[in-house]
Amino acid sequence: MPILEFSGVTMSYGNGAAGSRGRTAALKDVSFVTDEGSFVLLTGPSGAGKSTLLKLVLASERPDAGTIRVADRDIHRLRKSSIPYLRRNVGAVFQDFKLLPDASPLENVALALQVLGLPPAEVDLRARRALTDVELDPNTRRSSRCLSGGEQQRVAIARALAGDPAILLADEPTGNLDPRLSREILDLLQAVRARGTTVVIATHDPLVFEHVEASQILTLAYGRLVADTAAVAPMPADAPAGMPSAVSIADTMSGAGPIGAVA
Repeated sequence: MPILEFSGVTMSYGNGAAGSRGRTAALKDVSFVTDEGSFVLLTGPSGAGKSTLLKLVLASERPDAGTIRVADRDIHRLRKSSIPYLRRNVGAVFQDFKLLPDASPLENVALALQVLGLPPAEVDLRARRALTDVELDPNTRRSSRCLSGGEQQRVAIARALAGDPAILLADEPTGNLDPRLSREILDLLQAVRARGTTVVIATHDPLVFEHVEASQILTLAYGRLVADTAAVAPMPADAPAGMPSAVSIADTMSGAGPIGAVA
């Protein structure tokens, strides 16, 4: 069953009306369908449009043309009062974490639930459960600024999952982490997918392609979707020389050279 659908989506930034010369294209006529429970890798060079695509799913940006459906609802026809409904169904993890630096992990996660209007007892229960699920102590009083990069990323994932979303978006989740911590975060995201949540990772980190078993790879270049393929399994360490892997396929599709579109 489709959980996310883009149909002819175009998005641009700048001055003037949509389609005018004063605007820079970020996405051009992008269409794809993602099934429920998928693990999707959204790849392409810097500036290819990956972050813009995620912002559109979150309804923090509106497309110039086309439709975007989440769980069979056209999200850009929602009233502003209905946006909280969308945010309950789509969780997001950002590269820079976006945590309150002086708040504890529990306070950071609880705040996201309070915005949804949940009663205090349920906020506390969900926040503690989400932190436990990412293997963090919900009782720690350390502020977020005192946590390691890996711990901060876990708090960000817990915050995104606390509302029990149908889709989890992660924008370069390994971008600020060393390889060991990156593998831990990727294992955690694969466990999230195993629970039935659709996971979409925007990345150009080869480690992601080596480590995860994705079901779909979407490749952007110059704002266009240039490939939508079923992913191959990660290449085992003892694989024979010359065996194609997700990394080699992604490198082939991502292209090279300067990208004119904005991120």
